Amino acid sequence: MAETVSHRCSLRVRYADTDQMQFVYNGKYLEYFEVGRTELIRACGMSYAEFEDDGTYLPLIEAHCNYHIPARYDDMLTIVSELREMPRATMRIDYEVIREEPFARIASGYTIHAFLDKHTGRPKRPPRRFLEVMGFLQEK
Repeated sequence: MAETVSHRCSLRVRYADTDQMQFVYNGKYLEYFEVGRTELIRACGMSYAEFEDDGTYLPLIEAHCNYHIPARYDDMLTIVSELREMPRATMRIDYEVIREEPFARIASGYTIHAFLDKHTGRPKRPPRRFLEVMGFLQEK
């Protein structure tokens, strides 16, 4: 059984991501977290579309971001995403946004998502396939 599922992906800061101060606008970090989360799930062999096909929605129910130093236009960033424990009715993913050159920790935080039944809107358990591809269950 997996203890921590981790993934790294890179992105370059676009000019459109910056504000008048030439810093990445604070709200963009939640988008960067979304990129990291989507790529973490994809790297393990699943996609958000498969959740919906299974009848599961993954709404965001909590988000937190600590801003350490600003990122700027054209910075190359690495987003580290980690799922540290087996999800139940909710799933928490932790993130770090790192600038590669010169190295700096830009931001860190987490998001919490609920597993909801697409048709009833009620909480449900994570799909078995998701737990298998993430390494929390042995595949049959």
